[in-house]
Amino acid sequence: MNTRRDADNAVEALNLRYLLDYPGEAARQLERMDAQEVADLLSQQPAHAVVPVWEQLSSDVEQAVIGLLPDALVRHIVSELEPALAVALLVRLEPEQRQHCLALLDPQVGAELAKLMDYPADSAGQLMDPRVVVLRSELTAQEALTRLRALKRRDVHEFFLIDDDGRLEGRVQIQQLALAEPAELLGTMRHRIAAVVNDIAPREEVVELLERSDITDLPVVDFSGRLVGVIRQSALVSAMQEEASLDIQTMVGVSKDERALSPARFAVVKRLPWLQINLLTAFLAAAVVGLFEDTIAKFTALAVLLPVVAGQSGNAGAQALAVTMRGLALREISLRHWPKVVIKEVSVGFTNGIAIAATTAIGVYVWSRSVGLVLVIVSAMIISMVAAGFAGALVPITLSRLGQDPAQSSSIILTTVTDIVGFFSFLGIATVLSGMLVAS
Repeated sequence: MNTRRDADNAVEALNLRYLLDYPGEAARQLERMDAQEVADLLSQQPAHAVVPVWEQLSSDVEQAVIGLLPDALVRHIVSELEPALAVALLVRLEPEQRQHCLALLDPQVGAELAKLMDYPADSAGQLMDPRVVVLRSELTAQEALTRLRALKRRDVHEFFLIDDDGRLEGRVQIQQLALAEPAELLGTMRHRIAAVVNDIAPREEVVELLERSDITDLPVVDFSGRLVGVIRQSALVSAMQEEASLDIQTMVGVSKDERALSPARFAVVKRLPWLQINLLTAFLAAAVVGLFEDTIAKFTALAVLLPVVAGQSGNAGAQALAVTMRGLALREISLRHWPKVVIKEVSVGFTNGIAIAATTAIGVYVWSRSVGLVLVIVSAMIISMVAAGFAGALVPITLSRLGQDPAQSSSIILTTVTDIVGFFSFLGIATVLSGMLVAS
């Protein structure tokens, strides 16, 4: 009895080691097994060993297995997957099963994934069908037919081939598969992909691709090139018809958002409130400068160098803002990634701040021959660039968290933060070190 138990323990240990060290190969083996067998095997493994393998599984296997796993394991898998992979899994599930999976998650994580699944209006993600059939090039025709029969899909006339990272390699027509020899590999049957579209691309881009390419199904990929869905011919035609109607509306200025041909009054109504807000924030920054009026009057060189600190911190903040907003827009990151994003941008701001401060110190010393002035601007430069990185990362994430559009107001808030911190740090340090400035 002990011998058998030892043997079972050894097999379990080997399985665990195999899953951890070779998740890709393990996934290929699991894809050849029955869904219930896969669920039973994964249920016996530690949750941390399941996620790397799950990331490598084909979408049809994921769909078949997810409903057979214990709720605790489902919760761990969906929570630990990268947001893009978790969303790709959830959107392919039936509505009831999707809601069940979301209900298992931490409320904050569930809300973030639900928001990521809600693609922008008139985007490719809204038009696509996520129930796309994907297989791997190394499968034989016989294995592919077995997998397709298990799906019980009658509407499939072609399927797509993906690599180990989920990226598109080609497409194969069902008719061609049916006529192939059982041992023939799918990779030998594939045709090139004529066109693809990003999942957040606007309908205009979808229509443009339809006009340029002779296609019936348009693959949709995420920011990393992984296949997440397909826009069927009927949806393509509908998108083209709707785009034509919107073009007519734009010509006469009937639009929800401002366009290049919108009436001037419409543009003024959209832009003026934000200009007024920007004016208020400019007065706020000016008030900070006013607090140090005596210091500026005493050391006129500070007025000359003040724009240098504000300009550098503004540029650094704009860089952090652009990268963060792109990550949010492309769904590379979600709201739960804010600590990693903020720490990264603060680190970048600190490192760049030291480098820029060193260059600035040389220039200021050559110009002023004042060690005190060099110390002031070096300290302020580092502080302001760290604050710029912090604000550039946190502002758009915070606005998204509050349900606001970060693209609309992030730059105004960022400019306010960088100006205030830059002015306050520069003039504040100058006030504290005024004795050194006099001595210099």
